[in-house]
Amino acid sequence: MENQGAQIKIEGITKRFDDVLAVDDVSMEVKEGEFLTLLGPSGSGKTTLLNMIAGFLIPTKGEILINHMPVTDLPPYKRDIGMVFQNYALFPHMTVFENIAFPLRRRKMEKAMIGEKVKWALDLVKLS
Repeated sequence: MENQGAQIKIEGITKRFDDVLAVDDVSMEVKEGEFLTLLGPSGSGKTTLLNMIAGFLIPTKGEILINHMPVTDLPPYKRDIGMVFQNYALFPHMTVFENIAFPLRRRKMEKAMIGEKVKWALDLVKLS
């Protein structure tokens, strides 16, 4: 299967919570098929940045584009992306395969395509 994913471009993203500057003027681009890891100490803004990309938080300043389309003001359900949370957001009664397949099933994707996409994702992170 070919690389699949979304191109994400972040331009000058800043997020403030009252007097706390959580993310300060971040710009970056992740091309389709690239794998990105955010590293940094606790409180450095990694989760805040991911929540803004997913649409769970609105930036104080800056713009987010997914596949060249501005999504900064769109709600999460209109961004056509997924997010797997670090802790406790997986369904404990489901296998890893079923957790990854869950959003694809919700989109009513064909069963064969779900299998291909899940296998591709697991292979990508060497969990197959």
